[in-house]
Amino acid sequence: MMMKLLEKALKDAIKENNCVIGTKKILSSVTNIKMIVISQSVTAENIQKIKENVENEKISMIHFKGTSVALGKLCGLPFRVSTISLKSLNDTNIQSILKEAEEK
Repeated sequence: MMMKLLEKALKDAIKENNCVIGTKKILSSVTNIKMIVISQSVTAENIQKIKENVENEKISMIHFKGTSVALGKLCGLPFRVSTISLKSLNDTNIQSILKEAEEK
């Protein structure tokens, strides 16, 4: 399961420091976030908390079909990533990534 657009967006965000990694950090601040990617390793309780926090914001969410280890690899990082938020994506990229995610 390769998600080329998501992978590129994640790696670009990490390289440009335009992301927040970790469920706790994301829960503490949802300002300026465009998209949140959640791995299957996140508990249902935390997913619900994230949903409640982003409800009033225009933030897209992707449920990554893989563990935190797989999401970390997709990001090109040597550690687990349970949740990552992207700050600088335009609407066209967001729609393309969401469409790609639906096709998988």
